[in-house]
Amino acid sequence: MSANMKVLLLKEPRESETEADPYIKELSSCGHTAALIPVLSFKFVSLSDLTERLFQPERSGGLIFTSPRAVEAVKTCLESHRHRHKWDAVKDKWNEKSIYVVGKATASLVADLGLNPLGEDTGTADALALLILQRENQEILPLFFPCGSIKREVLPTALRKNNIPLETLTVYQTAEHPDLHKNITDYFTQQGVPASVAFFSPSGVTFCLDLVKRLSGSQLEQIKFASIGPTTADALQSHGLTVSCCAEKPTAKHLAAAITRALHTPDP
Repeated sequence: MSANMKVLLLKEPRESETEADPYIKELSSCGHTAALIPVLSFKFVSLSDLTERLFQPERSGGLIFTSPRAVEAVKTCLESHRHRHKWDAVKDKWNEKSIYVVGKATASLVADLGLNPLGEDTGTADALALLILQRENQEILPLFFPCGSIKREVLPTALRKNNIPLETLTVYQTAEHPDLHKNITDYFTQQGVPASVAFFSPSGVTFCLDLVKRLSGSQLEQIKFASIGPTTADALQSHGLTVSCCAEKPTAKHLAAAITRALHTPDP
């Protein structure tokens, strides 16, 4: 078995264009050659509605962010110059309320806005919902939840069931990346069938899997399919695939460790 394994990451595009992707870095430090193909493209929507809401903290009981993109949408609203200086006064009002986040990446972007995030260790929407239910009650003003067009209903459902008022606003739309099929086909043509393919979202599975199956042909069985978390693993299994490994937490380190273990484990 060759030490150097090719790993294909089917992932959303990086937030930052300047640094190397942490997943590629971690995998190469484990001795693998990783390539990243962006699966989704994003566009912001309803930014004027979002701006209006951001400057009316008195209408809300708090904020909820479950993705870095939603925080990027807020940042985009604040970057227009007339808003920047007004934000300082308003953010103090928000900080008197609870600002809920899922995960470290989202938390650090929220902190960059001068807001104090709660829940960065939750890691999943289910865990965040539990935290919110512990802290809030039915009497609060609605929690304001800017989100993407493909959002999982876990959090809204849990809050509604417990009568916690919630107001959602779609601030970005998710679509298939326009070059996705060409990029995957080029990869297989140039690199051959990779030792492992990692998926990062259920929509990634929907958009890529048939093509990956077709291009792998009879070698499909040899690919170790990796997943960033349980939801994506469920999506792979529902398409009839065996998931070789799932990251213990949704971080580059955990995924690289899981893939490395799977690649060094002989098939049963």
